[in-house]
Amino acid sequence: MTDAHETAADRSLRTTGGAPPDDAGSSVSQAPIPLLEPREGIPPVIADATALAEVTAAFAAGSGPVAVDAERASGYRYGQRAYLVQLRREGAGTALIDPVACPDLSGLGAAIADVEWVLHAATQDLPCLREIGMVPTRIFDTELAGRLAGFPRVGLGAMVENVLGFVLEKGHSAVDWSTRPLPEPWLRYAALDVELLVDLRDALEKELDRQGKLGWARQEFDAIASAPPPEPRKDPWRRTSGMHKVRRRRQLAVVRELWQARDRIAQRRDVSPGKVLGDAAIVEAALALPVNAHALAALNGFGRVNRRQLDQWQVSVDRAKALSESQLPQPGQPVTGPPPPRAWADKDPAAAARLSAARAAVTALAEQLSMPQENLITPDTVRRVCWEPPATVDTEAVGAALAGHGARRWQVEQVTPVLVTALSRDEP
Repeated sequence: MTDAHETAADRSLRTTGGAPPDDAGSSVSQAPIPLLEPREGIPPVIADATALAEVTAAFAAGSGPVAVDAERASGYRYGQRAYLVQLRREGAGTALIDPVACPDLSGLGAAIADVEWVLHAATQDLPCLREIGMVPTRIFDTELAGRLAGFPRVGLGAMVENVLGFVLEKGHSAVDWSTRPLPEPWLRYAALDVELLVDLRDALEKELDRQGKLGWARQEFDAIASAPPPEPRKDPWRRTSGMHKVRRRRQLAVVRELWQARDRIAQRRDVSPGKVLGDAAIVEAALALPVNAHALAALNGFGRVNRRQLDQWQVSVDRAKALSESQLPQPGQPVTGPPPPRAWADKDPAAAARLSAARAAVTALAEQLSMPQENLITPDTVRRVCWEPPATVDTEAVGAALAGHGARRWQVEQVTPVLVTALSRDEP
């Protein structure tokens, strides 16, 4: 049994002044300190090749990990590109880079590629960083570290306050970062996001080590850094909000046609698809199957659309209505894994019993290890192993099954014993 099985009774790890917690995880009761200004002030935004070359040289010559963050314009622009990149490293200070003016940061990425990058919620930022040539080989994810260490709130502001004793101003997290020039308060906010990221990393590393989980975290970080870019989502139109109301295939075709038309317009205008036409309006049109633009205008979401746009949307509706039966989408996507758990009791009562036992065992183990269940092992992995368990239910076979579904070594070691017991239970 590792130290990780002994949950720390005191979850409050804050130590003001930025120092990591002591080995006993003790806390101090001072009120958190508002962090109002970057320690070297707000740096100028890097927006030309000469300034970028200087920053690249400075960060290559710096020491220790590099804090990295990126700001997108979700809800305002099409896609998830980066509109500001923030970095901080000992010896180099903080840099704010405009990736619109400097769209190729591969030189900077290469200069720090072998350095550990510290990010918060790395999987959110890595795709847009990859698009501009910044690809790390080693990372430390402070959000994931917080989850593994058992923190109930793992947002950056909450972590900085609870661990380091500082309060970050978070009022600009959802602004339109494609705005140019960027207002000074936004730049201050952006600089402060990386101000204490390495300090937070150091404190969390110490806490994970104290709990016996540092090796586990390293495996998780390595898996994120080495993961290939995700495959494009199949039939993304099926994720339209409110799709559960759409039952008939002809209606599904209307959703598909309207979604694809909206996506083309949004991409051409470089605006968020929701600003072109809301999901609720798409679903309304699919359910109503309007016969003409006048009928379409009477539906929620279309009332303020001008006549030319109404005609465009009606063309999409008419296109869906004209499809042959063979061209209509099927009501559901092909299932590659187990059926939904709610159907297990009818389809395979023994599998349902295994899943119930496995879920209870994994939940208990996650509580014992003081971490979210989904970070201990993904629910999908548990479902797959319970639906099709190995022919021989023993430690070797169950461990191999977990590894085959992508579980990390530490997850296999922790989860295998409880799953062996769950899978070995008597069938009903």
